[in-house]
This record gives sequence, structure tokens and C-alpha cells, in this order.
Amino acid sequence: MLKEIRKELRNLANPEKAKILMGFFKTGKGQYGEGDKFLGITVPQTRLVAKKHAQLPLAEVLQLLQSAFHEERLAALLILVLQYQQGDEKQKKKIFDAYLKNTQWINNWDLVDLTADRIVGAYLANKPKDLLFKLAKSKMLWERRIAMLATFHEIKNGRSEIALAIAEKLLLDQEDLMHKAVGWMLREVGKRCSQQAEEKFLQKYAKLMSRTTLRYAIERFEEGKRLRYLKM
Repeated sequence: MLKEIRKELRNLANPEKAKILMGFFKTGKGQYGEGDKFLGITVPQTRLVAKKHAQLPLAEVLQLLQSAFHEERLAALLILVLQYQQGDEKQKKKIFDAYLKNTQWINNWDLVDLTADRIVGAYLANKPKDLLFKLAKSKMLWERRIAMLATFHEIKNGRSEIALAIAEKLLLDQEDLMHKAVGWMLREVGKRCSQQAEEKFLQKYAKLMSRTTLRYAIERFEEGKRLRYLKM
């Protein structure tokens, strides 16, 4: 089955699209996606392939996850999400553990953003969140982003406490991708949970956070309020 999914993805490859994606995902020397390789496949195409092979054995999914090609890693992660959603508690635990053991391969923002809340956030929904605080301290950018994006599961269910606590820990992160992630989750807190909770956080930390974080966080505010925060 692993050979089949790889063959299908190769058949969808588009070299011209691959060049564009390599630029978009910053694969140049010294950039966050340095060395990543692309086949040139769209996310909807990859989703269709993943859905078709949703029953791929976990061992083979993890083999696919360790691919040099971005789209193969994405396909593997989308399969993990599907298997997690369909699995019993034992299977969910197995997938959760496998995800965290392979964070070195979950190494670009889209790979994190499409999966962290659906696996890590979902698994920890009714459990202690200590792991998220541990990941937030990681030296690995992608693990810190997983910590922040995992809280999206809480936010979608109307709970903002953990998201705000993790955002506080990551507020002074030096990476632009973390500035965007923190700002995005703050915006979602205001949109899905409570704008009052978001503004309380902003009133306390707006002067400390990066301009990028602040801009993302206040994107939905009315113009006058947005300008007041930007002047802070």
C-alpha cells in the first residue's frame, strides 16, 4: 500500500508548481524550510490521496512521514488525523504518541497547522495540559508551534484559558512564525470564546508583543479600536 500511495503522489507531481512551493515555504539556505523538497501537489489533491489510503497501517504511515518530500509527509499526517478521528481510545493514544515521537518530520507550518489541534489538542481535551507547556519551552520551532496550535481545539470548544496561558509563555519568542501563530490564536479567542478575554490579555501585554502578533490579534477589531492598540 505504501508503494501505491507514493506512486499516486508522483503521478500528481508538477515540477513548475514545486518551484513555486519551494519559494512559498522558504526552502532556501538559512530559511525555516531549508532543504525541503516538493512534488508540486495541491493540498486538496493530497487530501484525496490520503482519504483513499486512510487504512494504511500505522508503521507504513510513519515510513511515509519520514519522506524527504513535503507532500508525502503531509499525506501521512492527514492519514493520522483520519485514523485518530475513527479510532478507539487505544488507537488514539498510539497515534498521539507516534505524532510526538516524530515531530522532527512535522517540520513546516502547514504540517503543524493542519494536524496539531486535531491530534494533540483533541487527545489532551480532558487531560492535564502539562505537555503543552513543555513543548512551548522546546528549542525546536515546530514543537513550540504545535504547543500553540494544539490549543485551537480548546478555543473551538469555547475555552480560552490554556490558549492564553500558552500565548503568554510564547509572547517573546524570536521567530516570526511564532509571532503569527500566537497572534492568530489570540484572534480566535476573541472570535470564538470571548473578545473581552482577548482584550484583557492585550491590555496587559500589547506593549510587549511583536508588531506582527498584535496585528494578527486585532485583525477583526473595528478600525478605531485597532488604531488605538497599534499606537500602544
